[in-house]
This record gives sequence, structure tokens and C-alpha cells, in this order.
Amino acid sequence: MSDESFETDVLRELGDDRLTEIAGLLGTDAAGAQDVVRTTAGALAGGLQDKAGADDQDGEEARQAFAEVSEPPLQGVATLGGGLLSGGLMAGVLAKVAKPVAAAVAKKTGLPAATVTRVIEMLIPVLLAVLAKRAAGKGAPGSAAPAPGAGQAGSGGGLGDLLGQILGGGRK
Repeated sequence: MSDESFETDVLRELGDDRLTEIAGLLGTDAAGAQDVVRTTAGALAGGLQDKAGADDQDGEEARQAFAEVSEPPLQGVATLGGGLLSGGLMAGVLAKVAKPVAAAVAKKTGLPAATVTRVIEMLIPVLLAVLAKRAAGKGAPGSAAPAPGAGQAGSGGGLGDLLGQILGGGRK
């Protein structure tokens, strides 16, 4: 998975049915919906990295969310919530990042901010799944090398490396 971009993983996880639903919401075809999803997923990833790099309470919350999502999944009864227990904190962080990202994507694409916000709402569960899968695969061979610039996000190289591996540190 490390060879794939974060945005590509999001599109793959999204699937054709939900992409078609997003295309309908946007009033475009599948290619247009893919462009908006790529732009939005990239902006959300950047927003998460920025938030995790902040030296305030929001930054601490984002770092905790990344640490939480990178822990091994709970077993047994704890998984009855459909895996959303581990996504709770990260879902909250994504929700905080969503409004400025919606405004930025709306400005870039010319779409109404409310429409972009609806797309983000549809993407949050997909983003949580991709983040969890990427975090679970972070120990795979070849993923040990830090991504360019990843050490700058968060406090300490360890978390910065983790963020770079999960989100794809090559983003600009």
C-alpha cells in the first residue's frame, strides 16, 4: 500500500457505488467526482498534518487521534461498534478540519461550500478506514524509511514518521 497515494487509497476504499453517489451530488460524471474526491482527500490529509503539527490543544488531540488509530484493533466485544470506537477521536479531529477544508476546496473548485461539506461527510468513514489500514500496515517492510518532511509534523520524529507513513509525507 505504501506505493499508492493517500488519495488513491481513498478512491479505492470509496468504491464505484459511493463515487457514483458523489458524482450525482456534484452534478458531474465519475471523473469529475474523482477529481473532487482527490482534491478533498488531499486537503483533509494536509489539514490533519497541520493540526497534528500545531503546538496547542488541537494539535495534542490530533496527535492522540493518530496514536489511537495506529494501535492494534481491539478484539471481541469492543469491536461491536463496527470499529468506530477506535475512530471516535479521529472522527472528531476530521470534523474540526472539515470546515476550513470545505471552504478551501469550494474556492479551488468553484463548488458551493455546502456541497463540498456533504462530500466530506460522506468521505469521513472512508478516510477513517484508509487511515486505520495504513496505520496497520506501517510496520510492513519498506515502510520504515521516513517520508520527506514527515519529521516536521508533531513532536518528535516518531510521530512525524508515523504521520508521513499514514498520510503520505510527500504532500506539499
